[in-house]
Amino acid sequence: MKVKYFSDTDTALVEFTDKEVYKTKEISENVYVDVDRNGDIVNMTIEHAKSNARLWEFSYQEMASQAA
Repeated sequence: MKVKYFSDTDTALVEFTDKEVYKTKEISENVYVDVDRNGDIVNMTIEHAKSNARLWEFSYQEMASQAA
């Protein structure tokens, strides 16, 4: 997974896979999800990222399995 931020447009692009985009779905006014032919997510675009996604506060944390 890659996260790219374009400061000139305040846009964040989260890339999940490198599959070919088949369709873009509008989730909200400023959030779009690209999916492949199977409907699996490829990318997510967030416009006005600093205010809509609190991009200034970005972190990654892998959680341990909580299997019983």
